[in-house]
Amino acid sequence: MQFRQLSILCALLLVLSPAMAKTKYVSDQLIITLRTGQGNTFQIIKTMVSGESMQVVEETESGYTLVRTPDGTEGWVRTQYLSDEPTAREQLATALAKLEKLQKKNTTISSRLKTMQQDNSQLSGKLSTLNKQHKQAEVDLNRLNEIAAKPILLDRENRELKEKSTSLGNQLQLLQQENQLLNDRSDRDWFIAGAGVLLGGILLGLLAPKLRRGKKDSWDF
Repeated sequence: MQFRQLSILCALLLVLSPAMAKTKYVSDQLIITLRTGQGNTFQIIKTMVSGESMQVVEETESGYTLVRTPDGTEGWVRTQYLSDEPTAREQLATALAKLEKLQKKNTTISSRLKTMQQDNSQLSGKLSTLNKQHKQAEVDLNRLNEIAAKPILLDRENRELKEKSTSLGNQLQLLQQENQLLNDRSDRDWFIAGAGVLLGGILLGLLAPKLRRGKKDSWDF
């Protein structure tokens, strides 16, 4: 059982070893050879210059290291020509490249900031204009409300005057009717009075001869 677990552990280490491989760099100001074996007698596969990176496949005590280049080529190089860090020149180039990117980014940010400031200035101007227009609109609205209120008041007064006129007309009509009634009553009274006078005259005319005759008879007696 222990042998089986040990075998599984070794297999896992073999699988994970490429992912955990260290990265080495060719030392500064050097051109080294990548050979098929450990020694100067082995065939040169390719040359590598300072700053080039490679993965360590196997390190030995013989002074040679088995490496793999980025294009997948494997070979042996002298361990003394390898460095754990990029060369100063490569580091400087990398730093300069990063600096250039940061400067470009800073330029872009500055340009955007300037554009935003201009946009903000324009928006502030528009906001100020809108505030003025809003205030003017409020003034115009109040004036229109006052103007609109006048016809309403006039219409109300007109209706009130019409109602008063109608009421006065009704009162006038009643007065005219009462006046007509009074006139009719007066005419009737005058008619009755005249008729009474006429009737009295007639009666007096009828009674007058009798009264005279009666006086004569009394005198003759």
